[in-house]
Amino acid sequence: MDITELQQRYAEHPHLKGLAALLSNRAVKTVFLEGAHASCASFFAAAYVRQTPGVRLFVLNDQEEAGYFYHDMVQVNGEADILFFPSSYRRAVKYGQKDAANEILRTEALNRLQRQVPVSVVTYPEALAETVVSARQLAEHTLSLEVGCQVDTSFVTDVLTEYGFHQVDYVYEPGQFALRGSILDVYSFASEYPYRVDFFGDEVDSIRTFEVDSQLSKEKVQAICIVPELGAAEGEGVSFLDFLPADAVVWVKDLVWARERVQAVYDDTVSPQALAAYEGDPEELRRACARLADGADFQRRVLSFRRVEFGSRPTGTPDARLVFQTSVQPIFHKNFNLVASTLAEWQQRGYALYICSDSVKQTDRLRDIFEERGDAVRFVPVNKTLHEGFMDHTLKCCLFTDHQIFDRFHKYSLRSDKARSGKVALSLKELNQFEPGDYVVHIDHGIGRFAGLVRIPNGDTTQEVIKLIYQNDDVVFVSIHSLHKISKYKGKEGEPPRISKLGTGAWEKLKDRTKTKIKDIARDLIKLYSQRKQEKGFRYSPDSFLQHELEASFLYEDTPDQLKATQDVKADMESDRPMDRLVCGDVGFGKTEVAVRAAFKAVADNKQVAVLVPTTVLAYQHFQTFRKRLEDMPCRVEYLSRARTAKDTSRILKELADGQVNVLIGTHKIIGKSVRFKDLGLLIIDEEQ
Repeated sequence: MDITELQQRYAEHPHLKGLAALLSNRAVKTVFLEGAHASCASFFAAAYVRQTPGVRLFVLNDQEEAGYFYHDMVQVNGEADILFFPSSYRRAVKYGQKDAANEILRTEALNRLQRQVPVSVVTYPEALAETVVSARQLAEHTLSLEVGCQVDTSFVTDVLTEYGFHQVDYVYEPGQFALRGSILDVYSFASEYPYRVDFFGDEVDSIRTFEVDSQLSKEKVQAICIVPELGAAEGEGVSFLDFLPADAVVWVKDLVWARERVQAVYDDTVSPQALAAYEGDPEELRRACARLADGADFQRRVLSFRRVEFGSRPTGTPDARLVFQTSVQPIFHKNFNLVASTLAEWQQRGYALYICSDSVKQTDRLRDIFEERGDAVRFVPVNKTLHEGFMDHTLKCCLFTDHQIFDRFHKYSLRSDKARSGKVALSLKELNQFEPGDYVVHIDHGIGRFAGLVRIPNGDTTQEVIKLIYQNDDVVFVSIHSLHKISKYKGKEGEPPRISKLGTGAWEKLKDRTKTKIKDIARDLIKLYSQRKQEKGFRYSPDSFLQHELEASFLYEDTPDQLKATQDVKADMESDRPMDRLVCGDVGFGKTEVAVRAAFKAVADNKQVAVLVPTTVLAYQHFQTFRKRLEDMPCRVEYLSRARTAKDTSRILKELADGQVNVLIGTHKIIGKSVRFKDLGLLIIDEEQ
């Protein structure tokens, strides 16, 4: 069924009217929702904002909680009036890594609040720790257009240029605009999708959003606000809470925790220790520090609003309480005897059973399981899902989720995820980087040469297309709507590819042969990994104190990815399944340090390590790195390559066979017949790209 039926049932909850009555009383500053377990709080909040429009700010404990809370509200109400306000940084502020997709969400929230329209914003402390531009700055940097207004296109482009927008051929990321005759495409930082504005003379005839990948229009809108990137705007920042109207209601899960987290962000960036350890641009750090609020300022501003608290305990003594009678969905671990008996029990007690799922197949699968078992369980499938199911004893209904029943991981999604993926944007960026003569591959026609963008007649107008040249100077024109079929040719450097010939079927035959070979490779890999899965490997011991000492001696702070890669590699080594792990990363991202730690872990259990590298120079570089990192450890490192003398090679091979060499680094020479390890336990291959 559609989520609407469940909305209507939950609209009967007495606490909805109760909360509305309490918040209409100006004497009531705080209301505590007690016993709102699992997704009950988010479901109740969605039902409440649907019945009583206004401005609400929901402050969860961290980004993950906020993401799931936002996801639940959007599943119930749709995303029209519910926004997510994230941090503008991918990680901690001190690392300085801005996220363009997050900037869009932040700017969109500010723009909606500036327009004083009903909206619900979900956020978390780290996002509120950052200040934002003032309302005055936002108004000064906003260009508003609406259907029917009179404005000259040259004026619009001048304003966009002044705001810092870049003119391009085709819009693919925020901060760009393109003018083609009477059509203006512009990607505002306050919108998930770019806009296409069609002018009739100096009048705005229509405005539509459009998809970046297909460049096709989506839906009509009457008015838009075009906002540039404001994250780097100069001037003193203000708290995000300053954008809330005086009658806004702040829903907060744990105010004390939120205050501490805001203060922690401030201390982690502004403290003398953090400033001393910072290795980036000092000017950028100065600007970042100037845009942070401390915990005391955050708390003072929050306390000026009416609050609804829904955590495990209220802050101080609330003016009123609403007690929910709810229980969390039981843990089943795919035990369908337990699932069936539990659902049957609630059914006998007169409860309505709802199973929430994003997939109809999952609810159909569950119904088939009950029918095959002969269970007399009747439930209502819901076409949306929640993060955590619950039972509401007041309404006598169970809202269970399929992912909890089937023990599957549930991940929330944000509107920025598509923008962040960047797959389409990369294709459009590559198009702008192409030079005439570059080799490109068309999925239907094969390898050709890029000959630029040209205009061809299309009815009464002209259309810009991509020109590709093949053998015998045959030409193919490709619409930008088929951009996904084109990619840049990547092959061996210095070896030009063979240009395809149109109309011969050679390209299709080549694709068929390639598919066959890929299937053969896949079949061999499946067989290999099936055999590997049945093999038993050496189980390494947990980290020793020497391993901790080695990792603690690293000069730099581990990045989150580097730390995760290290933990994953060591977890593999401590299992009895043979390890086969690929660690990818750009130059300077710390792959060698991960290899050093894995190598020493093997040595600590009296195993030898081989490090295979592609070049003699790299072998010597790794030898120096490994030897320096392990110089204070009971570990001997050597290397083999054609640069070593025959005498050195003979000595190393003898000591390797005797077990005196713990780590051997070298080129393909170390896999020769004359190389004998006493007890090889780990092979590290550095495949230089």
